[in-house]
Amino acid sequence: MPEVLSTVAHAPVDAPPKRRNWRNAKLLAPALILLAIFFVLPVLSLLLRSVMEPSPGLHNYAQLLGSSTYLRVFGNTFLVAGVVTAVTVAVGFPTAWLLAIAPRWLSTTLFSILLLSMWTNLLARTFAWMVLLQQTGPINRLLMALGIIDQPLTLVNNLIGVTVGMTYIMLPFLVMPLHATLRGIDPATLRTAAVCGASRWQAFCRILVPLAMPGIASGALMVFVMALGYFVTPALLGGPSYMMLAELIAQLVQELLNWGLAGAAAFVLLAVTLGLYALQLRFTGGARQIPGGR
Repeated sequence: MPEVLSTVAHAPVDAPPKRRNWRNAKLLAPALILLAIFFVLPVLSLLLRSVMEPSPGLHNYAQLLGSSTYLRVFGNTFLVAGVVTAVTVAVGFPTAWLLAIAPRWLSTTLFSILLLSMWTNLLARTFAWMVLLQQTGPINRLLMALGIIDQPLTLVNNLIGVTVGMTYIMLPFLVMPLHATLRGIDPATLRTAAVCGASRWQAFCRILVPLAMPGIASGALMVFVMALGYFVTPALLGGPSYMMLAELIAQLVQELLNWGLAGAAAFVLLAVTLGLYALQLRFTGGARQIPGGR
């Protein structure tokens, strides 16, 4: 008994909540300082330039949102991001489902190939698609050799080239969250639907897709947000007719030296991106609460 009392007497006492919060704040301080230097300060600098250059006011935003040329760039940006997201979902869903139901060795192999494509240099992958999609490239030559087409198709410097190249790049960012969601679906659910008389199409539309919707939504939002700010692939595969906002910002800075208008465009793009990202966090946060209850 004395030994027990001695142990209890010398047991460590939990620190007060205020002291623990201060200790946690000190641990987070280096990360917060790094974030402030490399993210917050540059963003604030862009914001100040957008309202101070060449003269104080909101004229840069008025010019950006009042010009038909710049509005067309905004339209191109959202059009390309929307098309790429839709095609990525259409290709990524069967890919993620295959990875979820395939034998372990096949799923591991295919997943490794998918990850390997992510680790390859972005510029090298984009140039590879330029070679494949050009009029004298392997795709056109194969289609002509099979007799499907008589003349080479124009697959670059248009929406087709941008969609193909960006879908290939964005596919892993959709497949990974969707694969995790599909792996969590009990296969017995689909078998039960078949036993109850549901056709494959009914089981797919009414059971599989609703259960996989959290993964589809989070992956699609991630792809859409990332596609809004892409620069290299649209610049190389899209051409001037499908200029996106990131290309416009680069042109305003590098060629026209119009930092005020470039800052306004960058801040608008950042605001849209953060808004969509907040929507993604809210949706995925709500999705986590579904299994636990209403």
